[in-house]
Amino acid sequence: MTSLGVFFSPRTIAVIGASREPEKPGHVIFSILLENKKEGLLQAGVYPVNPFVDEILGIKTYPSVKSVPEEVDLAIIVVPASIVPKAMRECGEKGVKGAIVISAGFSEVGNYELEEEVKEIAKEFGIRVVGPNCIGVLSPHTGVDTIFLPTHKVIEGGKRILSTPRPKPGYVALISQSGAFGTAAMDYMVGEGIGLSAFISYGNKADVDEADLLEYFLTDERTRVILMYVESIERGRKVVDVAGKVSLRKPIVALKAGRTKEGARAAASHTAALAGVDEIYEAAFRRCGIIRAYDMEELFDMAKALVMQPPSKGERLAVVTDGGGAGVMATDMAEILGLRVPELKGETREVLEKYRRNGILPRFSSVANPIDLTGSATSDMYLETLKVLMKSDEVDLILVLALHQVPGIEDPAKLARDIGKLVRDYEFSKPVLGVDTGWSEAAILERKEFDLSSIPSYPMPERAVKGAKALYEYGKYLRLKGFLEEYLNKWSPAT
Repeated sequence: MTSLGVFFSPRTIAVIGASREPEKPGHVIFSILLENKKEGLLQAGVYPVNPFVDEILGIKTYPSVKSVPEEVDLAIIVVPASIVPKAMRECGEKGVKGAIVISAGFSEVGNYELEEEVKEIAKEFGIRVVGPNCIGVLSPHTGVDTIFLPTHKVIEGGKRILSTPRPKPGYVALISQSGAFGTAAMDYMVGEGIGLSAFISYGNKADVDEADLLEYFLTDERTRVILMYVESIERGRKVVDVAGKVSLRKPIVALKAGRTKEGARAAASHTAALAGVDEIYEAAFRRCGIIRAYDMEELFDMAKALVMQPPSKGERLAVVTDGGGAGVMATDMAEILGLRVPELKGETREVLEKYRRNGILPRFSSVANPIDLTGSATSDMYLETLKVLMKSDEVDLILVLALHQVPGIEDPAKLARDIGKLVRDYEFSKPVLGVDTGWSEAAILERKEFDLSSIPSYPMPERAVKGAKALYEYGKYLRLKGFLEEYLNKWSPAT
């Protein structure tokens, strides 16, 4: 069998079922690939295959993949389900290495025999298959994009609006059994500014499944964090074995759907998935180091923390804030999730008390933890407090609630940059996360500067704490396996 790299970095692509009709998936896929090639993002040759027309978008078509004048690495098959076996056999005779079968109408609707036929043909010719019943692959780094949903739509009045945005290149891989979840998740990633290394929707997983993809992303240099949306896992032992090895080098976060009885029924009607007992998944994930998220927001809040910051050595969280209420909210969530916000009692407390007496911090501030700098906080106060906490042996993680509204923070964006520089000067010795609440221009700008400085930022304290929890859980797993120090020694911030 060939490497899965053919799905993400092919030299040549054939779109079998390319169409002239703009609303057809075969047209959308071909046009997007063609546009990516014109822009220089996609280096692969792209060939439309359609026996009924001579050209599409000015490009000569071919009646069969076998008539394409070059070797074909990757075939994107978007024809009626009944024709897929014929297309697959022609791919085999052509020597195609990988096929993404977009077409639906297989096991998800009870058509098991047709899917088995596709699997047998793939096995006969050694073709790796993604799908059927999927939207395939998006690789922002290489320009491969088989998502058949148009990027823009024209609404009443003729205005052209962005409909299905593609994330910028980044370090997060997203594996999704559901194409609809995948596209919604990528839309969410664009809004959150999270970059993507690669996305793959594998649908009915007639061949390529979670275990194969985890093995691939283990060695993918562009991927630092792996996210999974799963409805069922058939090769459970294999996935646990592979995930256990991957988790020692890269964090995996999974969102498992079909947790309830009715949710499992819905999953079965969606991708022929047998969702299984949720408690079994919970135990399996814990055993192999997979961190579990329970909704899309949490999935990406965890990913953001894991891609930007090192894992934590412990569960002790320091909270620094200029708003007492926000500090209480963060503390409550930390305790609920299994983190600790311990009262500072040792040398760290002594230094902060001294700062308070000397006017470096407000005299009426609280330095017990949460450290409440109050509405009299200034940017310098945040920086001096952070220096103390970065050197402290009483805390393992730091949450900075730098609410921009107070008068003493004259330039919120500069504060975020300065905090980022400070953390970098301390060589990321402790994970640091940032919060600025609200959606004003100032809040958005501060969070953006945090992110640019490799400090994951959030608009709400509770969301930041969930990110901190992921850093703790991953560090705990690595420590349990005896790999934490080795991982931290190799860790470096994303560039």
